[in-house]
This record gives sequence, C-alpha cells and structure tokens, in this order.
Amino acid sequence: MTTPTAFEERLPRTLGLWSAVAILVGITIGSGIFRVPAEIAAAVGSPTAFLGVWVLGGVVTLTGALAIAELAAMFPRSGGVLSYLHEAWGPFPAFLAGWAELTVIRASAVGGIATIFAEYTDRLLVGVDLPVQYVAAATILLIAFLNWLGVSYAAALMNVTTILKYGALIGLTLFAFGAGQGAMTNLTQVDPAVAVGVSAIFTALVPVMWTYDGWSNLAAVGGEVKDPGRNLPKALIVGTVAIVAIYLVINAAYLYLVPIGEMPGVQLVAATAAERIPLFGAAGAAIISGIVMLSTFGATNGSILTGPRIWFAMADRGLFFPVLARVSPRFQTPSVAIWAAAVVSVIYVLQNDFAALANKFILGSWPFYALAVLGVYRLRARRPDAVRPYRTLGYPLTPAIFLLASVLMVGNAFITEPTDTGITFAIIGVGIPVYFAWRAYRS
Repeated sequence: MTTPTAFEERLPRTLGLWSAVAILVGITIGSGIFRVPAEIAAAVGSPTAFLGVWVLGGVVTLTGALAIAELAAMFPRSGGVLSYLHEAWGPFPAFLAGWAELTVIRASAVGGIATIFAEYTDRLLVGVDLPVQYVAAATILLIAFLNWLGVSYAAALMNVTTILKYGALIGLTLFAFGAGQGAMTNLTQVDPAVAVGVSAIFTALVPVMWTYDGWSNLAAVGGEVKDPGRNLPKALIVGTVAIVAIYLVINAAYLYLVPIGEMPGVQLVAATAAERIPLFGAAGAAIISGIVMLSTFGATNGSILTGPRIWFAMADRGLFFPVLARVSPRFQTPSVAIWAAAVVSVIYVLQNDFAALANKFILGSWPFYALAVLGVYRLRARRPDAVRPYRTLGYPLTPAIFLLASVLMVGNAFITEPTDTGITFAIIGVGIPVYFAWRAYRS
C-alpha cells in the first residue's frame, strides 16, 4: 500500500480526541442558532417545514462530515479543505480555496460571530450604549493574542466554553418544555394559506447551513491532533452528531414557546423564548444573553484557532507569501498567519453588518466543500492503494447526497439573490489572475 503525499508538519501534535470534538462543536455552535431561526420562519412559514429544514441541514452536514473524515485521516496536515483540494485536484483549486479564505470566508466568519457577541453584550448591559463594531474588533484582537501564546491555551478555553454552552442549551430546552408557557400545537399546526416551495426550502437552507458550518474546520488543525488517523474521523463524526441533535431539540423548544407566525418578527429569538419561561422571570433575557456571549466568544476563539492554519498551509505549500508560514520559535504557533487573519477580520467587521457577513461566508465556502467531497471519488479512482485509516460510511451514496444538496443550494442562491451571490463569487474569481500572477512571480 502507498502512503499519501504529506508535507512535513512543523506544528506540534498536542490535541487529543476530546479537545478535537470540543473544537468542532465549539466552532459550530456560535451565533447562528440564537438568531437565524427567525429567518427560517420567515422563509417557510410552516412549523413542519421549519423543523424539516433543520433536519435537512443536519443530514447534509452529516454526509459532508462522513466524507471529509476519510480525507482527514488520509492527510492529517494543517490546512483542512485546502490540503485535500491540493491532493485531489492540484495547486490551482487549493490556491482559490486559500484566496477565498483570505478575502471572504474567514474574515466574515470571525466578524459575524464577534458581532453577535458584541450585540448581546450591549443587550446585557442595560443603560450602556456600546459601539458594537468596536467591541467586536477588540474581541477579535484579544482572542488572537491568546491563540498567539499557544494552541494549548486556546484549546483549554475551547473545552471549557464548549461544555458550558452545550450544557446551557440542554438546560434551556428542558426548562422550555418543562416550565415554559408554550403549546405543543405550535410544532404541528399548519397554516393552509402557506405554500412552501422547493425554492423556499433551499433559500432557508442557506442560513441553516450558516449555523451548522464549522464541522469541517477541525480538519484545519489536523496537523496538531494526536493519533490523527483514529482521532480525526471520530471527532468529526461524534461532534457533528452532537451538533445535529442539540440543534433539533433547541429549535423545537423555540417553536414551542414562539409560534411560527410570530417568530419572523423576533430578531433575538433565544432571548424572547427565555422570557416566556416563568421560572426565569425578568432575568430571562439576561440569562440567555450571557449564554449567547459565552457561546459566541468560544466560537470566535475556535474560528481564530483554525482559520490561520489554512493560511499557514497555503504558504507552506508555496501557494502564497512564505512569511505566512512562519512558526513562532517561542510559542510554536503560526504567529504571522494568526495576526494577519485578525487584522483582516477587524477590517471586515468594521465595514459589514451581520447579514452581509453571514451571506458572504456561507456562499463562499460551499463550492470548496463540494469540490473536496468530490475529491473522495477522484482519489478512490486515482490512488486506490493509498492508506485509508477510515473509509466513508455509505460510500458512494453519502458523498453524492452532499454534492446534490450543495449544487441545489448554491444554484438557488444565484436565482433568488443574483447580485449578492455574484459579488461573492466575483471576489473569489479575482483569485484566478492572482494565481497566475503568483506563479509568474515564483518563476
């Protein structure tokens, strides 16, 4: 059997299985689950379709995780999706993935999550008018500093915040159904005047996938996970299942407390739901604000923990300026990549609102997810004897489901929101001449 191509890993392997699971869950459960349910309700208008979209998003996410896990076990290096594209398709797609990461994906992800953290901080501190964008920017810089000091510090913070926020979501669900002023009919009552079409489902799927996004980011720190052939697939699958489960129950709890017809007018749905739990009383909004702050702070940390590793891997493979591949001799972290990502994220967060950040992020990342999953088929055909510590469960159907959903979701976005979608892909498309200019420069 042949061993897959591997670049020399220069970062120490210090992350165990449960730290890896905590990173995946902690990145994914960030801001979206506390806010986007209102967008979903506005798009579909039916409780059955509302819950169905979350189930569909969970299925798509799980099929993607099952496929990516095979690649993560084959190529346990820093960079994640970028590394898999490089192995399966060559340097050009890998460069475009890195370019998208540089210009759209990471900055908008970090900026969007940090913005929600700042919004809920402002909500919690009644009577204090905080400059939300500047609080978000300061948060990004603080977390970048922590990550610069060492991956062990960032991972420890990730473990703590993930346990606390997952437990808080379970608690909120139990209180909602056990002590909340809701109705079970909210979960099943259908308005016959509301017709839910296929386009509406895939329009709603975009913000749903924003909340699920993060499942693939663990692979970006694959070069720092111990026993990666075993731990990376396990962490990807266990973490994704845990996320799908908690998302389904918490959305059912929201719907139990806030009827589908009312939900579109509720921007911060989690806080409104908490206010309808009498046991919480007047402190309901403050409690949920504290949970959201904890969740988004942890997710921002996770995104800054993983994102710079993609820039690092890009430079390490000669696809961008070598300075981004510098490893701090003192802290053993990709120091230049961390601070570069932080600066770009701060610039982004000062120029865009949450909706703009979220839309740019989700649409910019999915073509590369799809191409990476398609790489499973390509590598099976071209390198059948390569060492595969894990093989995709349900292959070849599992990757096909993910690819079909990706095409339908992105295609629907071009039809329903051609301007915003076109701008996002135009920014990524600028990377094509940049790639050839970079090759000429390197020559």
